[in-house]
Amino acid sequence: MREGTRAAQRLAEGSVLRDVIDPSDPSAWLWLDEQVRADEWYFPPYVVPAWEETAGGRSLTAALRADGPLTEGQLALALCHRDGRIRLRGLGRVAGLPALLPLVAVRCADWAQPVRELARKRLVEALDADAEAAARLAPLVRRLADRHRGDFALGLLGEVLRRAPGEQLAPLLASPDRPVRRFAYGLAVEERRLSPAELARAAARDDDAVVQSLCAEAALAAVGEGDTEEVLGALLGARSPRARSAGVTALRRLERPERAMGFLADRSALVRACARYVVRQYGTDPLPWYRERCADPGDPALPPGAAIGLAECGTRADAALLWPLLDHPLPGVRARAVTGLRTLDVTDLPRMRRLLDDPAPGVVGEATLALLPSAGLLPEAWLAERLAPERPRWVRVSAYRLLDAHGGVVRLRAAVALLGDADERLRTRAELTVRRVRWWGADAEVAELLGRARAHLG
Repeated sequence: MREGTRAAQRLAEGSVLRDVIDPSDPSAWLWLDEQVRADEWYFPPYVVPAWEETAGGRSLTAALRADGPLTEGQLALALCHRDGRIRLRGLGRVAGLPALLPLVAVRCADWAQPVRELARKRLVEALDADAEAAARLAPLVRRLADRHRGDFALGLLGEVLRRAPGEQLAPLLASPDRPVRRFAYGLAVEERRLSPAELARAAARDDDAVVQSLCAEAALAAVGEGDTEEVLGALLGARSPRARSAGVTALRRLERPERAMGFLADRSALVRACARYVVRQYGTDPLPWYRERCADPGDPALPPGAAIGLAECGTRADAALLWPLLDHPLPGVRARAVTGLRTLDVTDLPRMRRLLDDPAPGVVGEATLALLPSAGLLPEAWLAERLAPERPRWVRVSAYRLLDAHGGVVRLRAAVALLGDADERLRTRAELTVRRVRWWGADAEVAELLGRARAHLG
């Protein structure tokens, strides 16, 4: 018996609703609504859910038709029943049962018009003066909004919360449910429930890109003389590149280009681009600044963003400043220097390939990306040495990627060598490579390698 059938049968037999599903989980209500109608048994000429043919299911149907007493769990089954007449009867008995409001909200998007209309009436009656109940329903209502006819409950939720005191919105602003936070912040911005400083702090701390953009833009649109510093401080100090970029871009309107100079070497490409835009608007070319910062390859205070920033707005001639940075003591600077050289489309195989043995995984990864277009020029034996088990994992992964990029028999040799490797991910990738090779038309060496692979794989 399926889990959904067991749950429905338990409810039909009188089990307490909270013992069958978690009432605080919106997906549990949607699961119950679906599972109650799931077909399992065939009774010609009908296909009916298995629980309906149990003693509990038959007594539930009889009780509904005779207006007999029902538990909350049994009434929940009625609200999810495949028969619209039974759903309608269930809706007629939900008054005064707030625990079943989630299913009333679900029925607001019902395909049967009488059921849908009565459910909407019941939901309006329940939420009209109860903002707390509306807030509790928000995660479920937000999911229902994606359904056909699911916009009614969301519209009602918005109306109730607009009339409610500001503190009723606070739990939704801190909800772990991302769509709920988006809805709540949208409402807060529309109704001007939050100050510019509060919006800026929300943009800085929230991990959702939609909320970050919404709050940052609203904060900057409403900022005044008295809270400019607080708003800028929150945005410019945010971990999120989206929030920082909004703050940096606002420096142009606020006529503070000098503060944008400090973000020319930001770790985010988006923020660096915004900073360059601001300083250029005030007549400053950022390229000399980048060249000056990168002129000393031993500077321990050199930010990694300066190296890649130089490549982003420089020319191929600026590669002369980036090559020495491949020996910088900071791994971040070495990695960004490699990225910069790749951006400028400047690759020197002998100087670049030594970075495949760098102790920093990030440097090895960037060097691999830079060398992939020229992988066929790298010695196979030299790369194969770096597949040895005693090598660091990032070196082995890099070597395999470059050998794989050789193609042909070189790719097959590398894959066969790793079929028994202890590294599961490398071994799996090697097996996939071997299984894609066709036997027919293979030359002697390929046939021999495939024979070894078949013996190993079984």
